[in-house]
Amino acid sequence: MSTWTTPSALDPKTQAFPHLTQAQVDRLLPAGKIRKVTPGEILFEPNDVSVPFFVVLSGGMEIVQPDRDRERPVTTHGPLQFTGEMTMISGQRSLVRGRVTTEGEFLEISPEGLRFIVSSDPELSEIFLRAFILRRIALINAGFGNVVLLGSRHSADTLRLREFLGRNNHPYTYVDLDNDKTAQQMLDQFAVTVDDIPVVICNGRHPMRNPSTHQLAECLGLNVSIDTTQVRDVVIVGAGPSGLAAAVYAASEGLDALVIETESPGGQAGSSSKIENYLGFPMGVSGHELASRAMTQALKFGAKMMIARTVKELRCGTRPYGVVLDNGDVLEARSVIISTGAQYNKPPLANLKKFEGQGVYYGATFIEAQLCSDEEVIVVGGGNSAGQAAVYLSQSARKVYMLVRGPNLSDTMSRYLIQRITENPRIAMHCKTEITALDGDKELERVTWIDRAKGESSTRDIRHVFIMAGASPRTEWLRGCVALDDKGFILTGRDLDTVTGIVPPSTWPLDRRPQMLETSLPAVFAVGDVRAASVKRVASAVGEGAIAVSLVHRALAEM
Repeated sequence: MSTWTTPSALDPKTQAFPHLTQAQVDRLLPAGKIRKVTPGEILFEPNDVSVPFFVVLSGGMEIVQPDRDRERPVTTHGPLQFTGEMTMISGQRSLVRGRVTTEGEFLEISPEGLRFIVSSDPELSEIFLRAFILRRIALINAGFGNVVLLGSRHSADTLRLREFLGRNNHPYTYVDLDNDKTAQQMLDQFAVTVDDIPVVICNGRHPMRNPSTHQLAECLGLNVSIDTTQVRDVVIVGAGPSGLAAAVYAASEGLDALVIETESPGGQAGSSSKIENYLGFPMGVSGHELASRAMTQALKFGAKMMIARTVKELRCGTRPYGVVLDNGDVLEARSVIISTGAQYNKPPLANLKKFEGQGVYYGATFIEAQLCSDEEVIVVGGGNSAGQAAVYLSQSARKVYMLVRGPNLSDTMSRYLIQRITENPRIAMHCKTEITALDGDKELERVTWIDRAKGESSTRDIRHVFIMAGASPRTEWLRGCVALDDKGFILTGRDLDTVTGIVPPSTWPLDRRPQMLETSLPAVFAVGDVRAASVKRVASAVGEGAIAVSLVHRALAEM
C-alpha cells in the first residue's frame, strides 16, 4: 500500500509517522482504555466528530479516504504508532476512514484526554503536534480533503473560495475548468453548467453552486464542536495577530475562550507574503504561517475557533454581555476582547467593485501571484503591507508599479522594506500618484493613473492591481456601546479622558478608572489596529493581545 512523502526538511517518515517508545506508551496508558480489535473493524469514518485517538499496541490499521466509488490509500499504522491529524486538536470532522487490518490491541484515548496530554506533557505534545501538522500539510499537498472545488481563474468567486480554504488550511481538490479536459464529465455527473461555477462538491453530496464562505464552512463542519449556549469567560472577536495572541494566553491561563473570525485567521497580516521584522524569525515568516502556528497554539491549550461567522451587535445593557452573530445566535460572555482590525480603504473609482477578484485584489498570496506571473502589476499603498506585497510580487511579475499618494515612504514604511524596494530593478516607485480609472470588459484590462507632482497621466495595459492603502476600523456593530473617535477607532484607557461625555468616573459605572486597554464598557477591551492610537505593527498587536488577557483576569475578579 502506498504512503505519502511529507514535505519536511527533516526525515519526513520519522516526523510525520513516528514510533513511540515503550516508556512514552506507558505514560499514555492511564489516559485511555485498551481495546481489542479485529480485521475489517472501522474505528472512524469521514465526517465523524469527537474521534478518539488510537495508539497501536499490537496489530495494524490503514487510513484511507473514500472517493465516490473507490478508496484512496493514505497510510498505515503499526505497533507503537498513532492515529490523528489536526482535526484531533480543532475538534472538526474527520477527513478519513480508519480500518483495522491486523488483529491486536489498541489504546483508545478520548479527545478530551488527548488535549489534556498535549497541554501537560511537553515531550508527547511536541511529537503529536508535529505529526498532526505534517500530516495536514500532506493532506493539503495531495488534495486529500472532503471537498472538490470546480472553478476558473477568471472567476472572482473561485478565488474567494480558494483563499478561504487555503487560509483555513483545509485540504481540497481543485479542478481547473479552463485546463482540465475531463472536467466536463464531472459537471455532467452533477448536472451543473459552466454558468454555475464555482461549484463545490462537499462530502461527496449534492453540489453547491457558488456558495458563500459561511455555507461552505457549514457544509465542512468547521464549527461543529462549538457549544453556542455556553457562557464564556472571554469572547475574542477577530483572529488577527492580536486576537490570536489573546486566545493563546487566555486558554493557556485556564480561561474558557472562544474566537470568532469572519473569514480566516491572520487578518491583514495573514495575507502578508513575508514579515521580516517580527521577533524570533531572522529569515522572515509569512503571515499565513504565523497565523497557522498561533491558531495551533490556541487550539492546543483548549481555545475554540468559530470560522466564517460575523458579529453584528454587542448587547451591552446586561451582564454577561451578548455577542450577536449574523445568524441571530447570541453568545454570552463575561468579558470581550475586540480585535477586529481595520480594512483597506477603497479608492473612489466608479467601477472598482466590478473588478474586485477580477483584477483588483486586497491581498497578495500565492494564489494571486500565480495569476500575474510574468505580467505587469500595480500595488497601491505606502505601508508595510504594500511594501511586502511589492517585494513578493516582484519575484514572479515582470514589473511592479508602486503608487503612493504621499510624497515618500519614510513616514509609513519600515526602513528595511524601503531599501528592498529602491534596490529592486523590477519595482518602479511613483509618489504623489493615484489611480484615476479602471477599464475592461469582464476583467480588468487597463489602468490609468495621474502623477500629481508632474501633472502627467498614464494609461497602461495592466490586468492586476493590489490595493493596500489606508485602513478603516470595523466598528459599526459597536456604536452605542463603546466610545469611538471621529474615525471610528475604539478609545481605551486614558484616551477616554479626552472625550466629552465619556470622562470617567461620571459615566463610568465602577469606582476604579478604565484599565489600559479597556473601553468605556467594563470588561470589554480593544487591541490591535482597531484601537485608537495603536501602533500598526504585528508585534505590538501580539503584545496588546497578551496584555489584554491579564486585564481580563482583573475584570473577572470583580464580578
